[in-house]
Amino acid sequence: QVQLVESGGGLVQAGGSLRLSCVASGRGTFDNYVMGWFRQAPGMEREFVAGRRWSGGNTVYADSVKGRFTISRENNKNTLYLQMNRLQPEDPAVYYCTARIGLGVPSTPSDFEFWGQGTQVTVSS
Repeated sequence: QVQLVESGGGLVQAGGSLRLSCVASGRGTFDNYVMGWFRQAPGMEREFVAGRRWSGGNTVYADSVKGRFTISRENNKNTLYLQMNRLQPEDPAVYYCTARIGLGVPSTPSDFEFWGQGTQVTVSS
């Protein structure tokens, strides 16, 4: 079982930045896990934002966030990050950290097994 706890959401002006954190806990290491961030705005489907293998390798981003968001991890803290720069009015949502065992980075929520409780990001214009 894996537990994921997000933090770092809040209110920011358009054009500003936020960094989300996700602390992962569970038995063993996360080397065999794929980690991701999704977001869900009111009345909308949950959508893929970014993902990567915990152990390294390619990172994958949604087209809407490429060049603005960066997914990374700090191994000794078991923490996944999402650095969000140049936030836009279309970015507000609840952001979720997620994990699955595997190699590839899927973009469908049902492909991920473990989810955090989410953290709210609000952007003011």
